[in-house]
Amino acid sequence: MISSKKILASYPLTLKTINLPNLGKKYQGKVRDFYIQKDKRITVTTDRQSAFDVVLGYIPFKGAVLNQLAAFWFDKTKKIVPNHLISVPDPNVLISKNCKPILIEIIVRGYLTGTTTTSLWYNYEKGERIMYGIKFPDGMIKNQKLVKPVITPTTHEASGVHDRVLTRKQILEEKLVDPKLYKKIEDIALKLFAYGTKYAEKKGIILVDTKYEFGLYDGKLTLMDEIHTPDSSRFWVKKTYQERVKKGLEPESFDKEFLRIWYVEHGYRGEGKPPTMPSELAVKMSQLYIGIYEKLTGKKFKAFDYPIEQRIKQNLKKAKVI
Repeated sequence: MISSKKILASYPLTLKTINLPNLGKKYQGKVRDFYIQKDKRITVTTDRQSAFDVVLGYIPFKGAVLNQLAAFWFDKTKKIVPNHLISVPDPNVLISKNCKPILIEIIVRGYLTGTTTTSLWYNYEKGERIMYGIKFPDGMIKNQKLVKPVITPTTHEASGVHDRVLTRKQILEEKLVDPKLYKKIEDIALKLFAYGTKYAEKKGIILVDTKYEFGLYDGKLTLMDEIHTPDSSRFWVKKTYQERVKKGLEPESFDKEFLRIWYVEHGYRGEGKPPTMPSELAVKMSQLYIGIYEKLTGKKFKAFDYPIEQRIKQNLKKAKVI
């Protein structure tokens, strides 16, 4: 594990964004900057940290963890569904097929948890029993395992705009996705979640819930964006889960829920101006992200020195991208 001293020293130099004018127009998501070159997309995963659909700060090494962990999972799951990955010329860069996005996020949940306004527990605690068109029984507790995983879709909005909760009925009635295609998306999402659950369990980790994004490439359904990263998923430590839940404690986690809880405790849930992220929280988040990368891949995360903009440009030149 990288020392907290090195993480803290890297904090002022994190990759907030990158300009690659030779690649044309820059597009930005919440976490990623990307450029489109004909049928390819060059994506740079930055160190921006988002939660509640808002960029809250910057986490050292986060971009490299997300990019490399997503590439790891893309390789593991390519037999389940084609994905957009072409190559990884730099720890923070992914070259992919330029898919036509399906503007729906498919969230698969295996547990009753969460702090965001779209999460199951947040709404269940308020008394809601029908969520995303799914009926939940009375008497459940926070972080309880569901009888079976459920799909809770939302819209995919720009940074700063809250995603809209959807049901399968709404998706079909509003003709957001073709019915046959949506059925296929649901089936594949559940297969991906089952695979991820089984794999993570072998590593002593519970895959709690996750988000998948799909697109079309040459008319074929294609998995894109990222898969099973600590930004798009919750991960709990299996060994201590039962005991902590019985005591009413939060499970040990390796994801951004730790950050969400910190912000909720400081009165922020996505509305108004967020509190400034302290450097101690950024260091903790970096350690959590690196920790889950190492647990899931079985590899030691390779540290590097910031700033990294020049390294990225040099690696893109070597890959003959710029």
